[in-house]
This record gives sequence, C-alpha cells and structure tokens, in this order.
Amino acid sequence: MGTVEETGFFQDPPRLHDEWAEDLALQRYLERVLPADVHEAVVPSLAEMGHLAATDLKTWSDAMDQPSEEPRLRGFDAWGNRVDEVETSPYWRRIAAVAHEHGVVATGYERANGAYSRVHQFALAYLFAPSSALYSCPLAMTDGAAKTLLVHGERDLVERAVPRLTSRDPATAWTSGQWMTERAGGSDVGRSETVARAEGPLWRLTGTKWFTSAVTADMALTLARPEGNGPGGRGLAMFYVEVRDDGGRLNDLRVLRLKSKLGTRQMPTAELALDGTLAHLVGPPADGTRNITPMLTVTRLWNAVTAASGLRRGLALARDYARRREAFQGALVDQPLHQATLAWLRVQHEASLQLAFRAVELLGRDEAGVATEREQQVLRLLLPITKLTTGKQAVAGASEALEAFGGAGYIEDTHLPQLLRDAQVLPIWEGTTNVLALDVLRALADGDLLAAYVEEVRRAAAAATSPATATVAELALDAADHATMWVTQAADAGQAALQHGARRLAMTLGRSLQAALLAAQAQHDLDVHGDGRAVAVAQRFAAEGLDLLEAPGERRAQDAALARDEPLPVPGAG
Repeated sequence: MGTVEETGFFQDPPRLHDEWAEDLALQRYLERVLPADVHEAVVPSLAEMGHLAATDLKTWSDAMDQPSEEPRLRGFDAWGNRVDEVETSPYWRRIAAVAHEHGVVATGYERANGAYSRVHQFALAYLFAPSSALYSCPLAMTDGAAKTLLVHGERDLVERAVPRLTSRDPATAWTSGQWMTERAGGSDVGRSETVARAEGPLWRLTGTKWFTSAVTADMALTLARPEGNGPGGRGLAMFYVEVRDDGGRLNDLRVLRLKSKLGTRQMPTAELALDGTLAHLVGPPADGTRNITPMLTVTRLWNAVTAASGLRRGLALARDYARRREAFQGALVDQPLHQATLAWLRVQHEASLQLAFRAVELLGRDEAGVATEREQQVLRLLLPITKLTTGKQAVAGASEALEAFGGAGYIEDTHLPQLLRDAQVLPIWEGTTNVLALDVLRALADGDLLAAYVEEVRRAAAAATSPATATVAELALDAADHATMWVTQAADAGQAALQHGARRLAMTLGRSLQAALLAAQAQHDLDVHGDGRAVAVAQRFAAEGLDLLEAPGERRAQDAALARDEPLPVPGAG
C-alpha cells in the first residue's frame, strides 16, 4: 500500500510540443515579409529546428541546468603543467553540433535567399536560442567576427577564419570570442589598459580582460592600445587572436578564473591574462572602437532576437501550464485575471519579435547591397534602440512568466528560474540600457537619421488601413513626431537635458516603431486570415503608452538630488 506522499496529487509540469508549429506570431510574420518562393524554401528547416527545440535541445539544455554540468577550469595537469583547460558538458557539445549542422550561423553567409537570408538565419536562431543552454552567445560572437573580418577585408584572415566560422561541419567549425571588457573600463571601453607591441608583421598583447564570454572559442577579436597611441577609444586598435596553437597550447594567455554569474551559468565566462599573446592587426592601428562596430552590429541583433525568443518561451510554458493547472474550481487558463497576464505576455513577445526582425530585414538588405540610403540610416539608429527596448521587455516578461507558476517558478529544478536568470543579462550584454541610449544620441548627431527613422515608422504605419489598425498607427506616428520635437527642444536646453532624457527618448522611438509594425502585421492578418488576434495585440500594446517623454530637463534637479541623496526644497515654500 502506497504512502500518502506516493498517492496524493502531483502537478503535471509544463511541456513544449513544437516550437515552430505553435508560434503563430513567427509564422504570420514570415508569411508577411517573405516572398512566396523564399517562404516555401525556408519553412522545412524552421519546422525541423522547432521540433528539435521542443525535444532533444530542450532535454540537453535542461540537463545542463545544474551545478554538476557547469563549466570547470582545470588549471594544471597531473604533472604540474599549466593547461588552463575549460571543461564543458557533453550536452554543450551536442547542442553545438546541432547549431553548426543546421546552419544557425552559416545560413546568413550562404546567401541562398539573397536579401532574405538573414531573416531565415535569425528565425533559426530564434527557435534555437531558448533551448541552447546559451550556446547562442558564442554563435552571436562567431557571426559578428565573420562579418567584421569580411568588412575589413584582410584577405589572409578572411581565408583562414571565415570558412571555419561559417562552417556546417562540427568537426571543422570555429567559434569566436569577443574580448573587450577590462577592469578599468567596463562600458567605457576607451579606458582599456591592454598594450600592443609590434613584433614584425605581428603584435604581442599584454593586459587583463575582465569578462570574456565563450572562452572555449577558437579565436577572438579584441582591443588593445598600440604603444605610443593616445588615450581613449581612438587610441585603441582591433586585433585577431587565435586562442591556441596547432599543438593545442594556449597562445601566451592564462585563464585566471571562471566567473560565478547570476545566470548564463552553462556558458564559460572567464577572466584572462594576456602575457604577450600573439595577434594580427585588423584594420588601421587606431580607431579600434569604430573598427569593431560590425561585431557589435551583429551581437546586438542576436541579443534582441534572443530577447524575443525568451519571451516566447516564457509565454509557451506559462500557457501550457495554465491549461494543466487547476485552481479555484477551474483551469488557470479559464481564470479572467490569469488570462489578462497571459495576454500581456503575448503582447510583449509579439512587439519584441516585430522590432527585432525588422532590424534583421534591414541588415539583410544592407549586406545584399539593395538597401536604400534611408534604410542604412534607419539601421544605424535602429540597432541600439532595438537592443535596449527588447532587453527591458525580456526581463519584465521573464519575471511575469515565473510568477505565473506560483512557487514552482522559484524552484531551481523545475528549470523555470533559468528564464529570469538568463534574461537579466540581455539589458547588460553589448551595452547597458544607458550606454545604448547615449549611443542613440551620438547617432542622432550624425546626419539626418532621426528623420529617416520617423519615415520608417510612417512606412510601417501606412500598411494599417482598417479603422482599428489605423488608430494604432496614428498613435505610433504621434509618438515618433513628438520625439523629433523633443530632440530639438532638448538640444536648445543643453547637453545635460539631452542626456537626462536619452533613455525615455530611445524607448519612445522603440515603442513607436513596435506599434506601427504591430499594426502592419494586424492588417495582414485581417486581410489574409480574417483574424483579429493581432489587432487586439496592437491595440493593447498602444494602450500601454508609447510616448514616454517629459519636457526637456523636467525633474533633472530632483533626480540629481535624489541620486546624490542631497536635500531638496520644500514644495510650495516661499
């Protein structure tokens, strides 16, 4: 006879079924933007990845979500030789093989579908990322390194590295790291202390890299200051480094330690000491922060797509659980208040998907040589806006998704806390929200980018022709137009006023385009499917508020005093 514990109630956990078949938002988006022949060509690979994401990849990723499977640093061999070998889980290697074989990077460079190749590639990445145990991070840097090397056109490095970085063969495929962060600098990369000394045609790098993701990579792009160069970012140069030589020995570098992180625990992140590391100069021996921009273009886009996919995963699990969980005399999914929560999650997901993939579209057009000058301008401004907007949405969405499970969402071996732990890095990696907001300000000083961006909002809004979708589109245009006015007014008020409102400006621009794109998608769904679900999503998103701007400088003195913990005058006192 069983005990009470063995025979009592056990909650059925949430399950994934098929991440492609059940992602209506991704399906309808691709249907809207892809030509029919391209759509037909790419769907089989997406369907295969969607199945893997719900089955094998998810199983392996969950298996890695425990301390015994986290990366370990073996500093020395049995005879006392320093080896600095980072040992990773066999599941990590299985996940890597799937990524390479299915072309999660390669698809973007094979260009089988011309300007739409990036859309195909990032749709694969979107399906892959939530079940990848963060292998999406080394893939992002691999993609960024391939693009950066191609942009700079160093023939020997391109011929050696790019075929490996874009290979589908796990036996020959390389991954890349990105070594930028140092103790002195952090987000202020221009304070880098790593020194580069010329040695014939090559260079030797000496310094410490404080935060290096994917330390098991085969190569990396990094920044260092050539001897004699001046301070700041302009004094830095970009270098190509291979981590080990042909004999497997480290390239005059030491792995000081692996970082103990809040999230992304499955991925090895290390602190490195470069002790005369052999390197190749990429580009000119100065302006390194500008030269590494192609890398950041790609990695920030991966960040945004990963944010959208994380929101989708939280929604998928919460929705499935709501159908299985009985409470208050009914299934959670039938409780009106819980329905409102799931609806909110859906809105955040679809808004982030539309914005991230619009940036993907423009990158693909730019690389295919068919982007207009206006589209190139939009892309420059859209990348930081997309990354910061979706990063914030991902964290808020992951928090709500966990709460939808009650106490189970707080229990580590349900694998649900991983959603929030891993989401929290998305507003931090590749530039924090404030750093990117300042990047938006810098971009606005370069030509007529803001006007081009507002035209982009107008282009998307023009597709919304029904009364319901046009109302959302009008709100999007109002917010974008107000942003233009605000920039002029803030510039008159001074640089401090611009910086004080930079985050609200960037979020307003992001949300205005999200609303316009949601309206365009809603119009498509009405016209093609007679389905009003996307209309409801667009309306709910717009109702949350698109325009976050205040009068330039408003509350700046208050914020300064509150930040410094200084006294403020009594309101209304004479």
